[in-house]
Amino acid sequence: MTARCVAPGREAWLFACSDCGDGRAAFVHALIATAMHRGSDHQLWLAKMLARIADMPTSRLEGLLPWKWTAIELAA
Repeated sequence: MTARCVAPGREAWLFACSDCGDGRAAFVHALIATAMHRGSDHQLWLAKMLARIADMPTSRLEGLLPWKWTAIELAA
């Protein structure tokens, strides 16, 4: 399965009208695009990152960024 381009301005993007929702959406899209650009399985990275983020202390969140992950971490 491949990621599709996002069509901005659709009704599904109503949350982006909040004070910081549009910035968060842009940030998430940039992270996914970075994972795709690095040639890694961006869907696998996103699934594993979301599974780990809730239990991770704030001081270690930087380790979840796509350019910090190795092929070994994605395979595990």
